[in-house]
Amino acid sequence: MNYISTRGNAEPISAPAAILQGLASDGGLICPEVFPSLLPDRLAAMLKMTYPQRAAEILGMFLPDFTHSELIAAAEIAYKNFPVPVRPLGEKLNLLELWHGPTCAFKDIALQILPELMSLSAKKLSDARRYHILVATSGDTGKAALEGFRDRDDFSVLVFYPRDGVSNTQKLQMTTQVGENVCVCAVNGNFDDAQTGVKKIFADTEISQKLAKSNIVLSSANSINLGRLLPQVAYYVSAYCDMANNGTILIGQKMDITVPTGNFGNILAAYYAKSIGLPIGRLVCASNANNVLADFLAIGMYDRRRKLHLTSSPSMDILVSSNFERALFHLSNGDAELVRDLMRKLSEEGIYTAPDALKQAFDRELTGGWCDEFRVTEMIKSVWEREGYLLDPHTAVAVAVARDNLTENTMLTVSTASPFKFSEAVCAALGATGGTVEDLEAFTGQTAPEPLRNLGAKAVRFTGVAEKSELKKWVLKD
Repeated sequence: MNYISTRGNAEPISAPAAILQGLASDGGLICPEVFPSLLPDRLAAMLKMTYPQRAAEILGMFLPDFTHSELIAAAEIAYKNFPVPVRPLGEKLNLLELWHGPTCAFKDIALQILPELMSLSAKKLSDARRYHILVATSGDTGKAALEGFRDRDDFSVLVFYPRDGVSNTQKLQMTTQVGENVCVCAVNGNFDDAQTGVKKIFADTEISQKLAKSNIVLSSANSINLGRLLPQVAYYVSAYCDMANNGTILIGQKMDITVPTGNFGNILAAYYAKSIGLPIGRLVCASNANNVLADFLAIGMYDRRRKLHLTSSPSMDILVSSNFERALFHLSNGDAELVRDLMRKLSEEGIYTAPDALKQAFDRELTGGWCDEFRVTEMIKSVWEREGYLLDPHTAVAVAVARDNLTENTMLTVSTASPFKFSEAVCAALGATGGTVEDLEAFTGQTAPEPLRNLGAKAVRFTGVAEKSELKKWVLKD
Protein backbone atom coordinates (compact mmCIF):
# COMPACT_ATOMS: atom_id res chain seq x y z
CA MET A 1 0.00 0.00 0.00
CA ASN A 2 1.27 3.45 -0.92
CA TYR A 3 0.72 6.68 0.97
CA ILE A 4 -0.01 9.99 -0.72
CA SER A 5 -0.26 13.67 0.14
CA THR A 6 -3.49 15.57 0.62
CA ARG A 7 -2.03 18.29 -1.62
CA GLY A 8 -1.08 16.03 -4.52
CA ASN A 9 2.43 17.31 -5.24
CA ALA A 10 4.48 14.61 -3.52
CA GLU A 11 5.45 11.20 -4.81
CA PRO A 12 3.71 8.19 -3.21
CA ILE A 13 5.76 6.66 -0.41
CA SER A 14 5.81 3.45 1.63
CA ALA A 15 4.37 3.11 5.13
CA PRO A 16 7.81 3.14 6.84
CA ALA A 17 8.73 6.33 4.99
CA ALA A 18 5.39 7.90 5.89
CA ILE A 19 5.85 7.13 9.59
CA LEU A 20 9.37 8.57 9.69
CA GLN A 21 8.62 11.57 7.50
CA GLY A 22 5.60 12.80 9.43
CA LEU A 23 4.59 15.49 6.96
CA ALA A 24 4.46 15.15 3.17
CA SER A 25 7.22 16.87 1.20
CA ASP A 26 4.70 19.31 -0.32
CA GLY A 27 3.41 20.39 3.08
CA GLY A 28 0.31 18.21 2.96
CA LEU A 29 -0.70 15.39 5.28
CA ILE A 30 0.01 11.77 4.42
CA CYS A 31 -2.98 9.50 3.77
CA PRO A 32 -3.51 5.91 2.63
CA GLU A 33 -4.04 5.71 -1.12
CA VAL A 34 -6.88 3.25 -0.54
CA PHE A 35 -8.63 1.90 2.54
CA PRO A 36 -8.24 -1.81 3.33
CA SER A 37 -11.34 -3.88 4.08
CA LEU A 38 -12.27 -5.32 7.46
CA LEU A 39 -14.42 -8.27 6.43
CA PRO A 40 -17.15 -9.52 8.80
CA ASP A 41 -15.38 -12.86 9.39
CA ARG A 42 -12.19 -11.06 10.38
CA LEU A 43 -14.09 -8.77 12.76
CA ALA A 44 -15.81 -11.80 14.31
CA ALA A 45 -12.45 -13.49 14.81
CA MET A 46 -11.21 -10.45 16.72
CA LEU A 47 -13.87 -10.88 19.41
CA LYS A 48 -11.70 -13.38 21.25
CA MET A 49 -8.46 -11.42 20.91
CA THR A 50 -6.65 -9.29 23.48
CA TYR A 51 -6.22 -5.58 22.89
CA PRO A 52 -2.61 -5.91 21.66
CA GLN A 53 -3.70 -8.65 19.25
CA ARG A 54 -6.54 -6.49 17.90
CA ALA A 55 -4.20 -3.53 17.53
CA ALA A 56 -1.72 -5.64 15.58
CA GLU A 57 -4.49 -6.90 13.30
CA ILE A 58 -5.70 -3.41 12.44
CA LEU A 59 -2.20 -1.99 12.02
CA GLY A 60 -1.33 -4.91 9.76
CA MET A 61 -4.14 -3.94 7.41
CA PHE A 62 -2.61 -0.49 6.93
CA LEU A 63 1.08 -1.39 7.24
CA PRO A 64 1.83 -4.31 4.91
CA ASP A 65 5.58 -3.59 5.07
CA PHE A 66 5.56 -4.83 8.68
CA THR A 67 5.28 -8.50 9.63
CA HIS A 68 2.58 -9.71 11.97
CA SER A 69 5.19 -10.80 14.50
CA GLU A 70 6.76 -7.30 14.44
CA LEU A 71 3.42 -5.64 15.07
CA ILE A 72 2.44 -8.10 17.82
CA ALA A 73 5.75 -7.50 19.57
CA ALA A 74 5.35 -3.71 19.28
CA ALA A 75 1.77 -3.84 20.58
CA GLU A 76 2.68 -6.10 23.50
CA ILE A 77 5.40 -3.65 24.56
CA ALA A 78 3.14 -0.61 24.15
CA TYR A 79 0.01 -1.96 25.80
CA LYS A 80 1.36 -4.07 28.64
CA ASN A 81 -0.81 -3.36 31.69
CA PHE A 82 -2.81 -0.84 29.65
CA PRO A 83 -6.56 -1.59 29.75
CA VAL A 84 -8.91 0.12 27.30
CA PRO A 85 -12.31 -0.53 28.92
CA VAL A 86 -15.84 0.39 27.88
CA ARG A 87 -18.06 1.62 30.74
CA PRO A 88 -21.88 1.96 30.50
CA LEU A 89 -23.26 5.36 31.51
CA GLY A 90 -26.99 4.91 30.95
CA GLU A 91 -29.22 6.43 28.26
CA LYS A 92 -27.62 4.16 25.64
CA LEU A 93 -24.27 5.82 26.37
CA ASN A 94 -21.02 3.92 26.73
CA LEU A 95 -17.70 5.52 27.65
CA LEU A 96 -14.50 4.30 26.03
CA GLU A 97 -11.84 5.02 28.66
CA LEU A 98 -8.59 5.71 26.85
CA TRP A 99 -6.62 7.21 29.74
CA HIS A 100 -5.19 4.24 31.62
CA GLY A 101 -1.68 4.67 30.19
CA PRO A 102 1.40 6.26 31.77
CA THR A 103 0.32 9.90 31.26
CA CYS A 104 -3.42 9.41 31.89
CA ALA A 105 -4.61 10.70 28.51
CA PHE A 106 -5.72 9.04 25.28
CA LYS A 107 -2.56 10.18 23.50
CA ASP A 108 -0.74 7.29 25.21
CA ILE A 109 -2.51 4.81 22.94
CA ALA A 110 -0.56 6.06 19.94
CA LEU A 111 2.53 7.49 21.61
CA GLN A 112 3.46 4.28 23.39
CA ILE A 113 3.60 2.38 20.11
CA LEU A 114 4.83 5.17 17.81
CA PRO A 115 8.48 4.87 18.97
CA GLU A 116 8.36 1.14 18.21
CA LEU A 117 6.93 1.79 14.74
CA MET A 118 9.51 4.48 14.03
CA SER A 119 12.40 2.27 15.12
CA LEU A 120 11.12 -0.57 12.93
CA SER A 121 10.66 1.84 10.01
CA ALA A 122 14.22 3.14 10.34
CA LYS A 123 15.58 -0.41 10.26
CA LYS A 124 13.51 -1.30 7.20
CA LEU A 125 14.84 1.74 5.36
CA SER A 126 18.42 1.28 6.64
CA ASP A 127 18.14 4.77 8.07
CA ALA A 128 20.86 5.47 10.65
CA ARG A 129 20.01 9.13 11.24
CA ARG A 130 18.98 10.55 14.61
CA TYR A 131 15.36 11.69 14.68
CA HIS A 132 14.49 14.92 16.46
CA ILE A 133 10.81 14.73 17.39
CA LEU A 134 9.20 18.16 17.31
CA VAL A 135 5.85 18.57 19.07
CA ALA A 136 3.33 21.36 19.52
CA THR A 137 0.92 20.46 22.28
CA SER A 138 -2.28 21.76 23.80
CA GLY A 139 -1.45 19.74 26.89
CA ASP A 140 -1.62 15.97 26.53
CA THR A 141 0.41 15.13 23.41
CA GLY A 142 3.51 16.78 24.86
CA LYS A 143 3.71 14.65 27.99
CA ALA A 144 2.77 11.49 26.10
CA ALA A 145 5.52 12.11 23.52
CA LEU A 146 8.09 12.89 26.20
CA GLU A 147 7.23 9.70 28.02
CA GLY A 148 7.12 7.56 24.90
CA PHE A 149 10.49 8.67 23.50
CA ARG A 150 12.48 9.38 26.65
CA ASP A 151 15.93 7.82 26.82
CA ARG A 152 15.45 6.00 23.53
CA ASP A 153 18.50 5.66 21.31
CA ASP A 154 18.41 7.66 18.07
CA PHE A 155 15.58 9.94 19.21
CA SER A 156 15.34 13.32 20.91
CA VAL A 157 12.19 15.28 21.74
CA LEU A 158 11.38 19.00 21.89
CA VAL A 159 7.92 20.03 23.07
CA PHE A 160 6.34 23.49 22.75
CA TYR A 161 3.24 24.28 24.81
CA PRO A 162 1.17 27.48 25.22
CA ARG A 163 2.39 29.14 28.41
CA ASP A 164 -1.08 29.91 29.78
CA GLY A 165 -3.06 27.33 27.83
CA VAL A 166 -2.62 24.08 29.78
CA SER A 167 -3.76 22.89 33.19
CA ASN A 168 -1.37 23.07 36.13
CA THR A 169 -1.16 19.27 36.19
CA GLN A 170 -0.35 19.12 32.47
CA LYS A 171 2.35 21.76 32.93
CA LEU A 172 3.92 19.90 35.85
CA GLN A 173 3.83 16.64 33.93
CA MET A 174 5.89 18.20 31.14
CA THR A 175 8.26 20.45 33.07
CA THR A 176 9.23 17.68 35.53
CA GLN A 177 9.82 15.10 32.78
CA VAL A 178 12.88 12.92 33.26
CA GLY A 179 15.11 11.77 30.41
CA GLU A 180 18.41 12.85 28.91
CA ASN A 181 17.02 13.35 25.40
CA VAL A 182 14.00 15.56 26.17
CA CYS A 183 13.36 19.32 26.25
CA VAL A 184 10.27 21.41 26.98
CA CYS A 185 9.61 25.08 26.19
CA ALA A 186 6.62 27.31 26.91
CA VAL A 187 5.42 29.66 24.15
CA ASN A 188 4.04 33.15 24.70
CA GLY A 189 0.94 32.48 22.65
CA ASN A 190 -1.81 29.92 22.19
CA PHE A 191 -1.73 26.41 20.77
CA ASP A 192 -2.39 27.60 17.22
CA ASP A 193 0.69 29.83 17.50
CA ALA A 194 2.81 26.88 18.61
CA GLN A 195 1.39 24.59 15.93
CA THR A 196 1.90 27.18 13.18
CA GLY A 197 5.48 27.71 14.33
CA VAL A 198 6.21 24.00 14.23
CA LYS A 199 4.75 23.66 10.73
CA LYS A 200 6.96 26.52 9.55
CA ILE A 201 10.00 24.78 11.00
CA PHE A 202 9.21 21.60 9.07
CA ALA A 203 8.99 23.66 5.87
CA ASP A 204 12.25 25.54 6.56
CA THR A 205 15.00 24.11 4.32
CA GLU A 206 17.69 26.04 6.20
CA ILE A 207 16.85 24.19 9.40
CA SER A 208 16.76 20.80 7.72
CA GLN A 209 20.10 21.43 6.02
CA LYS A 210 21.77 22.51 9.27
CA LEU A 211 20.46 19.48 11.12
CA ALA A 212 21.50 17.17 8.28
CA LYS A 213 25.14 18.15 8.83
CA SER A 214 24.84 16.48 12.24
CA ASN A 215 22.98 13.48 10.78
CA ILE A 216 19.73 14.67 12.37
CA VAL A 217 16.30 14.83 10.73
CA LEU A 218 13.05 16.29 12.03
CA SER A 219 9.93 14.24 12.57
CA SER A 220 6.64 14.71 14.36
CA ALA A 221 4.73 13.02 17.14
CA ASN A 222 1.65 15.16 16.60
CA SER A 223 -1.38 13.55 15.05
CA ILE A 224 -0.27 14.86 11.66
CA ASN A 225 2.05 11.82 11.75
CA LEU A 226 0.45 8.75 10.23
CA GLY A 227 2.05 6.64 12.96
CA ARG A 228 0.00 8.59 15.50
CA LEU A 229 -3.26 8.26 13.61
CA LEU A 230 -3.37 4.58 12.66
CA PRO A 231 -3.00 3.10 16.19
CA GLN A 232 -6.09 5.09 17.17
CA VAL A 233 -8.21 3.21 14.63
CA ALA A 234 -7.68 0.04 16.65
CA TYR A 235 -9.45 1.19 19.80
CA TYR A 236 -12.72 1.80 17.99
CA VAL A 237 -12.60 -1.72 16.60
CA SER A 238 -11.69 -3.09 20.01
CA ALA A 239 -14.53 -1.19 21.71
CA TYR A 240 -17.00 -2.64 19.20
CA CYS A 241 -15.68 -6.13 19.96
CA ASP A 242 -15.99 -5.58 23.70
CA MET A 243 -19.57 -4.31 23.38
CA ALA A 244 -20.43 -7.29 21.19
CA ASN A 245 -18.91 -9.61 23.77
CA ASN A 246 -20.92 -8.11 26.66
CA GLY A 247 -24.18 -8.00 24.73
CA THR A 248 -24.42 -4.22 24.40
CA ILE A 249 -24.47 -4.57 20.63
CA LEU A 250 -25.05 -7.37 18.16
CA ILE A 251 -22.25 -8.14 15.72
CA GLY A 252 -23.09 -6.30 12.52
CA GLN A 253 -25.26 -3.72 14.30
CA LYS A 254 -24.20 -0.08 13.92
CA MET A 255 -22.98 2.15 16.73
CA ASP A 256 -22.70 5.93 16.77
CA ILE A 257 -19.55 7.60 18.12
CA THR A 258 -19.08 10.98 19.82
CA VAL A 259 -15.56 12.36 20.14
CA PRO A 260 -14.39 15.51 21.99
CA THR A 261 -12.44 17.18 19.23
CA GLY A 262 -9.47 19.52 19.05
CA ASN A 263 -7.01 18.73 16.28
CA PHE A 264 -9.49 16.28 14.65
CA GLY A 265 -7.18 13.25 14.82
CA ASN A 266 -9.26 11.21 17.25
CA ILE A 267 -12.51 11.51 15.31
CA LEU A 268 -10.65 11.05 12.02
CA ALA A 269 -9.47 7.68 13.34
CA ALA A 270 -13.13 6.80 13.89
CA TYR A 271 -13.83 7.79 10.27
CA TYR A 272 -10.98 5.50 9.19
CA ALA A 273 -12.52 2.68 11.25
CA LYS A 274 -15.83 3.24 9.46
CA SER A 275 -14.08 3.43 6.10
CA ILE A 276 -12.51 -0.01 6.50
CA GLY A 277 -15.88 -1.53 7.36
CA LEU A 278 -16.54 -1.24 11.10
CA PRO A 279 -20.35 -0.89 11.53
CA ILE A 280 -20.60 2.79 12.48
CA GLY A 281 -23.59 5.06 11.93
CA ARG A 282 -23.08 8.73 12.79
CA LEU A 283 -19.84 10.35 13.86
CA VAL A 284 -20.51 13.24 16.24
CA CYS A 285 -17.84 15.93 16.54
CA ALA A 286 -18.07 17.56 19.98
CA SER A 287 -16.49 21.00 20.45
CA ASN A 288 -16.13 23.31 23.43
CA ALA A 289 -16.62 27.08 23.19
CA ASN A 290 -14.02 27.11 20.39
CA ASN A 291 -16.70 25.78 18.07
CA VAL A 292 -15.12 26.39 14.67
CA LEU A 293 -15.67 22.74 13.68
CA ALA A 294 -19.29 22.70 14.86
CA ASP A 295 -19.92 25.80 12.78
CA PHE A 296 -18.32 24.23 9.70
CA LEU A 297 -20.42 21.09 10.04
CA ALA A 298 -23.54 23.23 10.36
CA ILE A 299 -23.01 25.73 7.52
CA GLY A 300 -19.94 24.56 5.56
CA MET A 301 -17.80 27.59 6.39
CA TYR A 302 -14.47 27.25 8.22
CA ASP A 303 -13.66 30.58 9.88
CA ARG A 304 -10.68 30.84 12.21
CA ARG A 305 -10.99 34.63 12.46
CA ARG A 306 -12.31 34.60 15.99
CA LYS A 307 -11.08 34.88 19.53
CA LEU A 308 -9.59 31.74 21.03
CA HIS A 309 -11.31 30.97 24.34
CA LEU A 310 -9.23 29.45 27.13
CA THR A 311 -11.52 26.83 28.64
CA SER A 312 -11.47 24.04 31.20
CA SER A 313 -10.85 21.62 28.30
CA PRO A 314 -7.55 23.03 26.97
CA SER A 315 -6.78 20.17 24.60
CA MET A 316 -9.74 21.41 22.56
CA ASP A 317 -8.76 25.08 22.59
CA ILE A 318 -7.84 25.04 18.91
CA LEU A 319 -9.04 27.07 15.94
CA VAL A 320 -7.01 25.41 13.19
CA SER A 321 -7.52 21.64 13.38
CA SER A 322 -4.67 20.13 11.38
CA ASN A 323 -6.22 16.74 10.72
CA PHE A 324 -9.29 18.33 9.20
CA GLU A 325 -7.24 18.58 6.02
CA ARG A 326 -7.29 14.79 5.80
CA ALA A 327 -11.07 14.82 6.13
CA LEU A 328 -11.33 17.36 3.32
CA PHE A 329 -9.17 15.12 1.14
CA HIS A 330 -11.07 11.90 1.78
CA LEU A 331 -14.55 13.40 1.58
CA SER A 332 -13.73 15.23 -1.66
CA ASN A 333 -12.70 11.87 -3.19
CA GLY A 334 -9.04 12.84 -3.16
CA ASP A 335 -9.39 16.23 -4.83
CA ALA A 336 -5.91 17.54 -3.98
CA GLU A 337 -6.39 20.71 -6.04
CA LEU A 338 -9.43 21.61 -3.97
CA VAL A 339 -7.59 20.86 -0.73
CA ARG A 340 -4.66 23.06 -1.77
CA ASP A 341 -7.05 25.90 -2.57
CA LEU A 342 -8.94 25.60 0.73
CA MET A 343 -5.72 25.43 2.76
CA ARG A 344 -4.36 28.48 0.93
CA LYS A 345 -7.52 30.42 1.72
CA LEU A 346 -7.37 29.38 5.38
CA SER A 347 -3.75 30.52 5.62
CA GLU A 348 -4.09 33.78 3.72
CA GLU A 349 -7.66 34.84 4.47
CA GLY A 350 -8.54 32.85 7.58
CA ILE A 351 -11.73 31.49 6.05
CA TYR A 352 -13.05 29.16 3.36
CA THR A 353 -16.40 27.75 2.27
CA ALA A 354 -16.83 24.15 1.18
CA PRO A 355 -18.37 23.53 -2.25
CA ASP A 356 -21.87 22.06 -2.12
CA ALA A 357 -20.76 18.52 -3.02
CA LEU A 358 -18.16 18.52 -0.24
CA LYS A 359 -20.60 19.91 2.31
CA GLN A 360 -23.06 17.17 1.38
CA ALA A 361 -20.35 14.54 1.84
CA PHE A 362 -19.67 15.87 5.34
CA ASP A 363 -23.40 15.88 6.09
CA ARG A 364 -23.56 12.17 5.29
CA GLU A 365 -20.76 11.30 7.70
CA LEU A 366 -20.52 13.83 10.52
CA THR A 367 -22.69 15.78 12.92
CA GLY A 368 -21.35 18.66 14.99
CA GLY A 369 -22.28 20.06 18.36
CA TRP A 370 -20.72 22.16 21.08
CA CYS A 371 -20.91 22.79 24.79
CA ASP A 372 -20.24 25.99 26.73
CA GLU A 373 -18.44 26.22 30.07
CA PHE A 374 -21.63 26.41 32.12
CA ARG A 375 -22.90 23.15 30.70
CA VAL A 376 -19.49 21.47 31.15
CA THR A 377 -19.67 22.32 34.86
CA GLU A 378 -23.25 21.09 35.13
CA MET A 379 -22.39 17.87 33.31
CA ILE A 380 -19.47 17.04 35.61
CA LYS A 381 -21.62 17.72 38.67
CA SER A 382 -24.76 15.89 37.53
CA VAL A 383 -22.96 12.75 36.33
CA TRP A 384 -21.08 12.55 39.63
CA GLU A 385 -24.26 13.02 41.68
CA ARG A 386 -26.42 10.63 39.62
CA GLU A 387 -23.91 8.03 38.47
CA GLY A 388 -21.03 8.35 40.94
CA TYR A 389 -18.74 8.75 37.94
CA LEU A 390 -16.12 11.47 37.49
CA LEU A 391 -15.78 13.15 34.11
CA ASP A 392 -12.88 15.29 33.03
CA PRO A 393 -13.94 18.49 31.19
CA HIS A 394 -13.17 17.11 27.71
CA THR A 395 -15.26 14.01 28.34
CA ALA A 396 -17.99 16.21 29.83
CA VAL A 397 -18.16 18.09 26.53
CA ALA A 398 -18.51 14.78 24.68
CA VAL A 399 -21.21 13.42 27.00
CA ALA A 400 -23.25 16.62 26.71
CA VAL A 401 -23.10 16.61 22.91
CA ALA A 402 -23.68 12.84 22.77
CA ARG A 403 -26.90 13.22 24.74
CA ASP A 404 -28.04 15.81 22.21
CA ASN A 405 -27.47 13.36 19.36
CA LEU A 406 -28.83 10.01 20.55
CA THR A 407 -30.50 7.84 17.89
CA GLU A 408 -31.74 4.27 17.90
CA ASN A 409 -28.08 3.19 17.83
CA THR A 410 -25.88 2.58 20.83
CA MET A 411 -23.63 5.60 21.42
CA LEU A 412 -19.94 5.14 22.14
CA THR A 413 -18.51 8.29 23.74
CA VAL A 414 -14.77 8.75 23.98
CA SER A 415 -13.34 9.54 27.42
CA THR A 416 -9.98 11.14 26.73
CA ALA A 417 -8.37 11.94 30.10
CA SER A 418 -8.45 11.10 33.78
CA PRO A 419 -10.51 13.64 35.73
CA PHE A 420 -7.56 13.99 38.11
CA LYS A 421 -5.53 15.48 35.27
CA PHE A 422 -7.89 18.48 35.44
CA SER A 423 -8.48 18.50 39.18
CA GLU A 424 -8.87 22.30 39.36
CA ALA A 425 -11.83 22.31 36.96
CA VAL A 426 -13.42 19.17 38.39
CA CYS A 427 -13.12 20.42 41.97
CA ALA A 428 -14.73 23.71 40.95
CA ALA A 429 -17.60 21.90 39.22
CA LEU A 430 -18.24 19.71 42.26
CA GLY A 431 -17.96 22.56 44.76
CA ALA A 432 -14.91 21.00 46.39
CA THR A 433 -12.45 23.14 48.34
CA GLY A 434 -9.09 23.67 46.65
CA GLY A 435 -8.13 22.27 43.29
CA THR A 436 -5.27 19.84 43.67
CA VAL A 437 -5.25 16.15 42.88
CA GLU A 438 -5.23 15.51 46.62
CA ASP A 439 -8.22 17.81 47.14
CA LEU A 440 -10.22 15.89 44.53
CA GLU A 441 -9.24 12.57 46.14
CA ALA A 442 -10.39 13.82 49.54
CA PHE A 443 -13.72 15.14 48.26
CA THR A 444 -14.68 12.10 46.17
CA GLY A 445 -13.01 9.27 48.07
CA GLN A 446 -11.49 8.09 44.80
CA THR A 447 -7.80 7.45 44.24
CA ALA A 448 -5.94 9.30 41.53
CA PRO A 449 -3.81 7.33 39.05
CA GLU A 450 -0.28 6.90 40.36
CA PRO A 451 1.39 9.04 37.62
CA LEU A 452 -0.61 12.09 38.78
CA ARG A 453 0.13 11.82 42.47
CA ASN A 454 2.73 14.03 44.18
CA LEU A 455 3.59 15.93 41.01
CA GLY A 456 4.18 19.06 43.07
CA ALA A 457 7.02 17.36 44.91
CA LYS A 458 8.97 16.63 41.73
CA ALA A 459 11.80 18.88 40.57
CA VAL A 460 10.97 21.24 37.72
CA ARG A 461 13.59 20.77 35.01
CA PHE A 462 12.32 23.03 32.24
CA THR A 463 11.52 26.72 32.71
CA GLY A 464 12.30 28.13 29.24
CA VAL A 465 9.88 30.48 27.51
CA ALA A 466 10.00 31.48 23.83
CA GLU A 467 8.26 34.14 21.83
CA LYS A 468 6.32 32.92 18.79
CA SER A 469 9.15 34.08 16.55
CA GLU A 470 11.85 32.23 18.51
CA LEU A 471 10.89 28.58 18.02
CA LYS A 472 13.50 28.15 15.29
CA LYS A 473 16.27 29.10 17.72
CA TRP A 474 15.18 26.40 20.13
CA VAL A 475 15.27 23.73 17.44
CA LEU A 476 18.84 24.68 16.51
CA LYS A 477 20.08 24.96 20.12
CA ASP A 478 22.89 22.61 21.09
